[in-house]
Amino acid sequence: MTGPPDDAVEERADAARNRARLLEAAAWLVADRGAEHVTMHEVAQVAGLGKGTLFRRFGDRNGLLLALLSDVEADFYEAYTFGPAPLGPGAPARDRLAAFGCALIERVADETDLGPALGRQVPCERRRASHYGRAFHHHVSSLLREAGVVGDHDMLAHAMLAFTDLQTLDALRGDCHATTARLQSTWKDLVRRVTAADEG
Repeated sequence: MTGPPDDAVEERADAARNRARLLEAAAWLVADRGAEHVTMHEVAQVAGLGKGTLFRRFGDRNGLLLALLSDVEADFYEAYTFGPAPLGPGAPARDRLAAFGCALIERVADETDLGPALGRQVPCERRRASHYGRAFHHHVSSLLREAGVVGDHDMLAHAMLAFTDLQTLDALRGDCHATTARLQSTWKDLVRRVTAADEG
């Protein structure tokens, strides 16, 4: 079987390099001035590429931020999928579920974490439908099933993740003055109640 023509291979290599340059430029701008102030024009300018290339690759500003968000979330995905317990494998499902939510809550409170900073700039529906949003849901649903919870794991995962949603946590931290410790305690209480519902 013959491989693709040399020019096709080179075109793919160019596209990969351009994508990396654009994401690197976007990450630098976000870190320098905050995600809310980054424009497509600035990203293209810093990357040294045309705006047309940027829009063809990512569609719009939300697409660019979601791509950058996926890169940023890779380390957290690695931690809860393959890292040490209790966040990673090796602990009971209930403990992993508690650790996962607590980690999300801690990240939202961390102003240096690019994940929540980027997520706040993307519409909720696109954030939930993104690769990392689906991964969060799958993880919680799987842990509920592994913990032996009887019920609709898919819907229960949606309900539980609604508590850790960026807008929800920001509102609770702002309007209700809820501390990170209080939010984490509430999450652990929620996990205990959901996973222990059938123990009696």
